[in-house]
Amino acid sequence: MRLRDYLRDHVLIFTVYAAALLIIEIFLKAFRTDRQAMGVVAVIFILMAFIVHAYDFRRKKRFYDILFTALKDLDKKYLIPELLEEAQFLDGKILTDALRDCGKSMTENVTDEKRKMRNFREYIELWVHEIKIPVSALSFMCHNNKEIDPKMKTQLKRVDEYIDNVLYYARSENAEKDYIIKETPLNRAFASVAGKNREELQMINATINASDLDVNVMTDGKWLEFIIGQLMDNSIKYRIEEKALEISVSAKKEDDKIKFIYEDNGSGISKEDLPRIFEKSFTGSNGRGTAKSTGMGLYIVKNLCDRLGHKIQAESEKDKFTRFTITFIDNDYYCR
Repeated sequence: MRLRDYLRDHVLIFTVYAAALLIIEIFLKAFRTDRQAMGVVAVIFILMAFIVHAYDFRRKKRFYDILFTALKDLDKKYLIPELLEEAQFLDGKILTDALRDCGKSMTENVTDEKRKMRNFREYIELWVHEIKIPVSALSFMCHNNKEIDPKMKTQLKRVDEYIDNVLYYARSENAEKDYIIKETPLNRAFASVAGKNREELQMINATINASDLDVNVMTDGKWLEFIIGQLMDNSIKYRIEEKALEISVSAKKEDDKIKFIYEDNGSGISKEDLPRIFEKSFTGSNGRGTAKSTGMGLYIVKNLCDRLGHKIQAESEKDKFTRFTITFIDNDYYCR
């Protein structure tokens, strides 16, 4: 709070003071009061007004300086009412009470929304659990029936994967409650994902080249398989029909880091789309060309990598390749 702002705000009051002093002086002169007495009255009047407003400015300045300093330093600005001292003037008390009422109302609304979100997430998890039963039964029947078209098996597998995506997305916002960080063999995680996609990879004559994966990384095995699975799903989804899909994976150790490199020779990503591929619901030019794209897969992958303490980067050239690099830090769990 600056002095000039305070003076500007009180211009009307100071004008009234000046008018009152002028009227008093006119009355004193009308009663033939001594000039010295009139001067003393004027000095006393001005001095009293100065003391009153100096005190008023000082206490208001202290209150508002604390308010704006706290606002500047606070990350969660809605906590400001808890940091304010009790104001010594009426305007400040009204403001503090209003802020506290607003904060209380906001907290109640946020709590209510969190409860609704928690209930919805619990419902989704229950739904996924229930829908998994008939899907698993259908998968078992397809596996035992050799006459069923392999394409039907592939589509059923995709349904199962999309159901898993719903569950992983519902849990990804609170992944820290559902992961166990430990040494995880990278080759085992990749082999598990490749095994789950074996039939579809064989149908499209895909080739996988893996090298130097015999390393352990600090991560959660289940979430890592989901991340790799999303990358492989994108490779299959955005392959170029005219040429055989090739997927190359490798690992490279650098100081206290291990880099997992995943590359395919698919349709690639345009330069314009590349910076935005991890954004929620962003499908890009590739996604707009297929109804199968939701723009959620890479968003979930980036979200999980951030929460697990990993770093993911993407490089690509249109119609040539797409390369993802996931960086793991040794003892990642303890370094966070």
